[in-house]
Amino acid sequence: MSGQGQDAKFFQRGKIQEFRQELQAAETKDKKFTKRKTVLKKIVANITMGNDMSPLFVDVVQCLGTPLLEIKKMVYLFLIYYGRAKADSIHMVIPSFLQDCNDRNPLIRALAIRTMSYIAIPVVIENLTDQLRHHLKDRDPYVRKTAAICVAKLYAADPRKAEKGGFVELLRDLMVDSNATVVANAVAALSEIADRPDGVVFKLNLPVANKLVAALGESSEWGQIYILDALMRYVPETHADAELLAERVAVQLQHANSAVVLTTIKLLLYLMNYIENRKLIDYICKKMGPPLVTLLSSGPEVQYVALRNILLIIQRRPAVLKNDVKVFFCKYNDPIYVKLAKLEIMYRLANEDNVKEVLAELEEYASEVDIDFVRKAVRSIGRITIKVEAAADACIRSLLSLIDTKVSYVLQEAIIVIKDIFRRYPGKYEGIIPKLCENLDVLDEPEAKAAMIWIIGQFANIIENADELMDDLTYNFLEESTEVQFALVTASVKLFIYKSSSDSVKALVHKVLKWTTEDIDNPDLRDRGFMYWRLLAINPAVAGEIVLAEKPAITMDADRMDRGALDQLLLHTGTLGSIYHKNPETFIRTAAGKALADSPALNPLSRQVLVPVQRPERPPTGPVVVVGPGPIEPGTEPAPSPHPLNTSKPAPPLPPDSAGTGGLLDGDGASGGEEEDEDEDAGFAKGGTGAGRRTSVGDPYASLDNAFGGYAAGQPQPGAAGHDDMDLLF
Repeated sequence: MSGQGQDAKFFQRGKIQEFRQELQAAETKDKKFTKRKTVLKKIVANITMGNDMSPLFVDVVQCLGTPLLEIKKMVYLFLIYYGRAKADSIHMVIPSFLQDCNDRNPLIRALAIRTMSYIAIPVVIENLTDQLRHHLKDRDPYVRKTAAICVAKLYAADPRKAEKGGFVELLRDLMVDSNATVVANAVAALSEIADRPDGVVFKLNLPVANKLVAALGESSEWGQIYILDALMRYVPETHADAELLAERVAVQLQHANSAVVLTTIKLLLYLMNYIENRKLIDYICKKMGPPLVTLLSSGPEVQYVALRNILLIIQRRPAVLKNDVKVFFCKYNDPIYVKLAKLEIMYRLANEDNVKEVLAELEEYASEVDIDFVRKAVRSIGRITIKVEAAADACIRSLLSLIDTKVSYVLQEAIIVIKDIFRRYPGKYEGIIPKLCENLDVLDEPEAKAAMIWIIGQFANIIENADELMDDLTYNFLEESTEVQFALVTASVKLFIYKSSSDSVKALVHKVLKWTTEDIDNPDLRDRGFMYWRLLAINPAVAGEIVLAEKPAITMDADRMDRGALDQLLLHTGTLGSIYHKNPETFIRTAAGKALADSPALNPLSRQVLVPVQRPERPPTGPVVVVGPGPIEPGTEPAPSPHPLNTSKPAPPLPPDSAGTGGLLDGDGASGGEEEDEDEDAGFAKGGTGAGRRTSVGDPYASLDNAFGGYAAGQPQPGAAGHDDMDLLF
């Protein structure tokens, strides 16, 4: 501490000329190099403060002949900063570099080779290669581990020279070195080279993997992370190999460093794809739970990283934390981003055994002061209602009690989730609709208003005053948001189908469809209006079969991530990709994609969802070839292009009229181009009848003012067949 306090005086802005004079004066009567050391400290301090000290290049370089290690360190630091910018003067330093590379002191040898690797200039690289080759086989492990990192810097500066010089092979030899630090640095250098788009392929075999595991115990924390990460490049060929490696690595779960723990979990999750023994998988999952829970006792930033990773892990391996839902209950002093992450995990872990505790906790959260947190809590109650059928009644009672609070944002969020509950349990909870209708005036958010409109339209047959409610809701139709307008159009059509004999309902639906087709600029909404108008004009009964077709009960399958994508994301546990829940190549330009490798030991289910990752092609090393005809030699004619551009291509012909003069407005005709229903309600079942003639050229919507009068509609296209999603978790 005293040394730091004494060095603080050097952090003062100085002038170049003053420093130069002090360096020149230090050449005489400075047997212990005290003056020179002091001046160099001032120069390094000014570099740290952002001042340009490059004019002192020649003066500082002359200090390299000093035998004092501390002075050499400062001079080499100066060269790292300004060596590349002073390419014309760097030749002055080369002899000193070569001399220090052969020094008896291993610290000086390592310092020289490290500094040369930072200066990516051809003349330095040329002299670096021979020295680096010798240093990779140096008798001192400190020099070898420094040289290993220098190989990665050499590869970044000149990949061809690094490969032709055999440095990658020398790095592979260092992976079986007797010193654990050398092994870790060799692995780190090879990983960095392999992750480059033009890098080499880095794979491990079983003997090398065993050597790396043996070096784990003697490595530093960062060395362990590099080794654990590199072990994911080993592809087990048999289940026994994967099981043995997993058992040897599982000891690292007890490490105090959170990064080591997360990297170990990432490796174990990877190896479990190649393990067949279910008991061992359950044992590993049980071992992974306590370290993850321990991470939640760290600071909020580490907590958030852990929570985002846990959210991925429990989707793939729910058994890891299936009995630890209480750990994720929110504390009063948790930051909002931690609370929201915990809510998501509470929902994922909720089941019939713990749903009462989770529901009671969520009800407490609904009375908090943070609006975003309250909204997420209410929405989580609704999602649990859909997920856990046994708790549906208790969740509905909880939502009704929240509605009784008359808090605007709570009430609106409750209505949004109740709409989904009606879809999940048809014919079970319609008795609460009157209570929902009492709060129509409070709704001012588009999503909540659209949900309430959907409820009114869907259950217009049991809501006595549905026409009056719809009339009030459509009063400001043109000023509403697009989401609400979509809901109003569909609900109006449903109301008309249920109560087609009512004159007021006829007038209402005609008014809404007229607004939609004439006064709305949104093309999707306008097309929706035209489609409904056609359906009702031809046959309201058929329109009813389409619009009110039985809809499949919704599930929470949409919340589940695709199994293949999930396996791919888990390969990035503990990285930025696990926080964003995106593969790194999607937001880092130079990142290389990862995927599970196929082998005889890979589980059948994992093999079915393998995501292929293509390695980018290496850039060409030969001469650059420009595609094209090239210059025209005198006396020759240009060769015709194999694919000439036709700039005089005629416009495509209009479709011919069919025999007959009937148009779209004829009562027995049909439209040739149908718009597909995009509505959430009617999109599940589409059908219809009618055959007709092609449309005549002209305005197909010329007389839409006539309400439902003889307007022809085309035959609706059949809906796409549904598909069953495989359960990703179990």
